[in-house]
Amino acid sequence: QVQVLESGGGSVQAGGSLRLSCVASGITDSNGITDSKRCMGWFRQDPGKARQGVALIARDSSTTYSDAANGRFTASKDNAKMTLHLQMNSLKLDDTGMYYCAVPKWNWVSCRADSFVYVDNWYWGQGTQVTVSS
Repeated sequence: QVQVLESGGGSVQAGGSLRLSCVASGITDSNGITDSKRCMGWFRQDPGKARQGVALIARDSSTTYSDAANGRFTASKDNAKMTLHLQMNSLKLDDTGMYYCAVPKWNWVSCRADSFVYVDNWYWGQGTQVTVSS
C-alpha cells in the first residue's frame, strides 16, 4: 500500500523560512522491489487553478524548480529513506497555498516542475498548508 505523508507546513511572516518534509512508502517497481530512486516532488494548488510543480527531484537526482521557487527554495531527497524535503526561504505572500508531496505511479511520468500535472499519474499526500503573512 502506497503512503505519502507530508509535514512541516504552518504560518510565517514574509521573509521567514519553513521546511516541508515528506516520506513515501510502498513505492515498488514492476517486480515488486522498492524503487527508492523514484522521482518525488512538491506541488501546490491554488483555488480554481491546476496543480503545479514547485520542486521535483528526478531519479537521476536532477532537480527542477518553478520560476517562483527558483533561488529561494531548495529540495533535497534521501533515497534510502524515501524522504523529500523542501527548504523554503525568503517566503513571500504569494507563496501562501496548499503544498502537496507526490510520487509518480510510473517511471515514464515526466518529473519536471514545468510539466503539466496529470493528477491521476501521481500518488498524493494529504497536503500541508503554508501561510505567509505581512
